[in-house]
Amino acid sequence: MQEMPEELVLRLKLAQKLRYGENPHQSGALYVNEDDMRPGVARAKQVQGKELSFNNLADADAAFECVAEFEDPAVVIVKHMNPCGVATGESLEEAYLKALACDPVSAFGGIVAANSTLNEAVASELVKLFLEVVIAPAADEDALGILSVKPNLRLLLTGEMPDKKADGMLVRSIAGGYVVQSRDNVNVDSNNKPKVVSKRQPTAAEWSDMKFAFEVVKHVKSNAIVYAKDGATIGIGAGQMSRIHSAKIAAVKAAEAKLSLEGSVMASDAFFPFPDCVEAAAEAGATAIVQPGGSKNDQASIDAADKAGMAMVFTGVRHFRH
Repeated sequence: MQEMPEELVLRLKLAQKLRYGENPHQSGALYVNEDDMRPGVARAKQVQGKELSFNNLADADAAFECVAEFEDPAVVIVKHMNPCGVATGESLEEAYLKALACDPVSAFGGIVAANSTLNEAVASELVKLFLEVVIAPAADEDALGILSVKPNLRLLLTGEMPDKKADGMLVRSIAGGYVVQSRDNVNVDSNNKPKVVSKRQPTAAEWSDMKFAFEVVKHVKSNAIVYAKDGATIGIGAGQMSRIHSAKIAAVKAAEAKLSLEGSVMASDAFFPFPDCVEAAAEAGATAIVQPGGSKNDQASIDAADKAGMAMVFTGVRHFRH
């Protein structure tokens, strides 16, 4: 765990005055931390498009940090700081189409992040939808030509991807001070190997999807629930005050997108205090669940999984995101 310094000095340089902040009655600006060279939105080159807004910058950062979790070609679509579609694929085009299928309604006016060079195939798909920002490490000449037909689309190129395992500090202001924490750079295998707590062992496909889903749920606002199958999200529930409502929203989102949850996996950012989410997952058709574990009531969730014939894995890693 990263040590917190006795004194924290930030050297911030004004990089851009923004039209306004989160809302038109708020002023806003982008400052660059001269001691932090992490590739990302703050240091990206804007190739085309309108002036970036406060919300564009925040959403693009959320999308780019999420897509950096994956080694295979991956695409993340973000709306209001939450992923509304995440997928990996054999190509960026395949990953984008799978991500878009998760929630095409919310993707309208969203932010798209990719973890490898944009090419003609994916650019041809991107221009079919109104998007605010596209951010990627690079784009080839064909992609640049295609994206230029959307002159208002903001295209950001970072040159490289950030290291998902790198240390770093996150700073948030509160009245009278700041709260500071180390970056959440822990994944499923970082501390302990995931522990199978159900009677049934996960299949190889379930293991793969659980690892994918748990990487995604790390970037969804708490309480967070993610359904995934075949390396793609198919239902996301975010930011609810109770976990069961996030689970219900994720299922509704999948139904609205005409995606079946049969054979999917469920990921939760924190433990289940009650077995209701397990029961909801089983009813929806999910066959496996990955969650941190650690509740005094864990056994009730395990029993519910066993009753439904589901596999359940505890990671020992919590991913609250407020």
